[in-house]
Amino acid sequence: MTQMIEMPRVQSCTMTACGYNHDGCTAFAVTIGSLLSAECDTFVETDDKGGMGKPLAQVGACKRADCVHNAELECHAPAIVVGQSGDKADCLTYDQG
Repeated sequence: MTQMIEMPRVQSCTMTACGYNHDGCTAFAVTIGSLLSAECDTFVETDDKGGMGKPLAQVGACKRADCVHNAELECHAPAIVVGQSGDKADCLTYDQG
């Protein structure tokens, strides 16, 4: 049986073009990472607004196994920050150590 852990919160997100960002990230959970970067895979550039209505998003999964906060593809940072990095919405908490 897998032990449930408390998932880290998305402390802040500055990506105002994202449909989940209205006064904070309102997605239920975000997925972070691709093979090349720590981008927020949940980012959706749209004028439509979605999500749970309250900024309570959590990190559901992280694909960046090389991050110091990652253990078994789960984020163990206390919270993360998402923001602009180049032309992407990235996890700015990502750290290779």
